[in-house]
Amino acid sequence: MRNPATLLVILFALLFRAITRLIVKTEQHSPLKIGHRGAAGYCPENTISSFQKALELGADYLELDIQMTKDGELVVIHDSTVNRTTNGKGKVMDFTLPEIQNLDAGSWFHRKFAGEKIPSLSEVFDEFAGKIGFLIELKKPSLYPLIEEKLAEELMKREFTTGDRQIIVQSFDRESLKRFHELLPSIPIGILVRNAGLKMISNKNLKSFASYVSYVNPKISMVNKRMIKRIHLHGFKTIIWTVKRKNDLKAIKNLHVEGIVSDFPDLS
Repeated sequence: MRNPATLLVILFALLFRAITRLIVKTEQHSPLKIGHRGAAGYCPENTISSFQKALELGADYLELDIQMTKDGELVVIHDSTVNRTTNGKGKVMDFTLPEIQNLDAGSWFHRKFAGEKIPSLSEVFDEFAGKIGFLIELKKPSLYPLIEEKLAEELMKREFTTGDRQIIVQSFDRESLKRFHELLPSIPIGILVRNAGLKMISNKNLKSFASYVSYVNPKISMVNKRMIKRIHLHGFKTIIWTVKRKNDLKAIKNLHVEGIVSDFPDLS
């Protein structure tokens, strides 16, 4: 019969092994921290200041939206008009790049950001490529003929066409994603899903995505354990958007998703 001291050593060894396995398992399922439009909770969205803040807060990826100007330049802005986030009015497609960059894209958020401009995608890459990954949303691509080609050209020009370059392209528009995938099949594709599109993640539709999609990315309000399990069973990864509260973050982490988009990248 083993003495109490030996049993105690064995007990501690088993406890240590169990804790180590738990830590390793947790690390394996640690989701990517993705800054929503940069750090939209702290700075004017989709601006250099916002992206810089997200980087400082430890984000792994920047989530950003692209649209196209009248002169065919890709710019980083969420809405199809400049009304909400600048001091101007009108559709993005009706401005040239110099015109749209003359607008103030910071004062609406706080006066200390006065003079912040709408960046071009090229400027964002110049500043942040190699420092952080990019989750790029093709925003309303049906408004912008050839926007998929424009994005593909920009990525090829910078040699961002291999999987290790930390680029993911996503959209709600399936046809646009198919076109982009045909142009650059090496770039992972994510399909966005909102509440009204719940039927999009039926088993039938998930099977239909398999030829071009790597990520199925639902809105947080529609997420549950069964849904995430089904997405994973079909071989997809998943990124959840958009987390704004710490309590929501804790619940989502327990689902073992691959990424979490948040206005506050420092939530943990």
